[in-house]
Amino acid sequence: QRCLSLIKSTKFLNAYITVAEETALKQAEESEKRYKRGQPLGVLDGIPIAVKDNFNTAGIETTCASNMLKGYISPYNATVVQKLLDQGAVLLGKTNLDEFAMGSGSTDGVFGPVRNPWSYSRQYKEKSVPKSHSEDKDSNWVITGGSSGGSAAAVSSFTCFAALGSDTGGSTRNPAAHCGVVGLKPTYGLISRHGLIPLVNSMDVPGILTRCVDDAAVVLGSLAGHDPKDSTTIQDNFKPFELSDLTDVSKLSIGIPKEYHAPGLSSEILALWSKAADLFKNAGAKVIEVSLPHTRYSIVCYHVLCTAEVASNMARFDGLEYGHRSDMNKSTESMYAATRREGFNDVVRGRILSGNYFLLKQNYENYFIKAQKVRRLIANDFVKVFGSGVDILLTPTTLSDAIPYMEFIKEDNRTRSAQDDILTQAANMAGLPAINVPTALSERGLPVGLQFIGRSFQEKQLLTVAKWFEKQVKFPMIQLDEVKRHDHGVFQHQKSASFLEHRT
Repeated sequence: QRCLSLIKSTKFLNAYITVAEETALKQAEESEKRYKRGQPLGVLDGIPIAVKDNFNTAGIETTCASNMLKGYISPYNATVVQKLLDQGAVLLGKTNLDEFAMGSGSTDGVFGPVRNPWSYSRQYKEKSVPKSHSEDKDSNWVITGGSSGGSAAAVSSFTCFAALGSDTGGSTRNPAAHCGVVGLKPTYGLISRHGLIPLVNSMDVPGILTRCVDDAAVVLGSLAGHDPKDSTTIQDNFKPFELSDLTDVSKLSIGIPKEYHAPGLSSEILALWSKAADLFKNAGAKVIEVSLPHTRYSIVCYHVLCTAEVASNMARFDGLEYGHRSDMNKSTESMYAATRREGFNDVVRGRILSGNYFLLKQNYENYFIKAQKVRRLIANDFVKVFGSGVDILLTPTTLSDAIPYMEFIKEDNRTRSAQDDILTQAANMAGLPAINVPTALSERGLPVGLQFIGRSFQEKQLLTVAKWFEKQVKFPMIQLDEVKRHDHGVFQHQKSASFLEHRT
């Protein structure tokens, strides 16, 4: 109930597209009965969660923030949603995103942009002085990053304890960095994609957003493992793990990839990155500079592969089986064309067009096949580095802290995505696990995160190191006056962000 009332009082953030109040309260009641009987379904029983609106949810609208799917109610649950419900988690609602998850600001969905909760934090307000009296106080709010901005804002503003995002080129880690939360992109194939509306089948991974690393490990434990409905998931059984406290980092080898010192990286983040490397070094870890030589080609390569797969995936939205259908009835072809023109925004249409261009018979070899070869080289770079004895790579997650919405929309979506995905998308191309850990506040009082990239299927090691780092940096709690006015009881866990401790 507290989470639901907070969703109402933070409605201005636009984090949720649909709030499933009735079903949530029903699920919570069932959960309470199980606790009274002493038979909870699992660790997540009764924990309020939110889900990005590109995961299918039976009985609750799934829109992908697009006119194409407004009003669409899926007949089945995505596997990850089903697994959460089987554990007794309470589904509060569906969160906002860029249309079909194409974007890096959560500003391009049909339900409007998501506002970063930190725009309303005491930390940011104290640092941001309006340039003039005439400047509207409301106009300097900053973006959440994207495309899972709604999920990141929901976790950051205490309206839920964990949320699902999706991550194709950084869509979970980028908003996690901007909203000061933990964002985990697991190894490709560790979590089922069945029921996640696809963007790029070969890179999409369901992502996990939480307020601390321990919680991310708990949610991962509930979601990971083989799914007969997704042939790309691992065959082996996944054993959920509890994170131990790392006391000795001296056996660790941390790699600092020099190519991630990318053009446009703010001096603030660069300094923080060095400071983090020194933190490991001073604690006895081996910190070495490594090279991933093909990194500079990765964003171009990603763009070609991403749009090619988008073009193929978006073909299913033709107005026949589900979703929007145009009234144009001159011919089937004209109905197709009109449906897609009315249903998709410019960003989606642009990616479909460039994807189809790259896939034309005369271009296929030069673009698509070449990009696949470069992708293999990028993946091999990581294999070599991890083969040389490096355990974990430490990089920035974003080039800067979150920027004001008015500034963000000066550039088009394609330019922004190319800039914002630069540090994150290589992990998707190589299928590696990566996590954003909130590290410090910038001079403007906004969160900055760093990214750890691990070896394939070595989530336990990655999360253990991330947890050690989280403990060292002691990232500050967001001071939200909007939230303070509410019954403070639910936020006693501000001292410890974990919902496990909140439970006990």
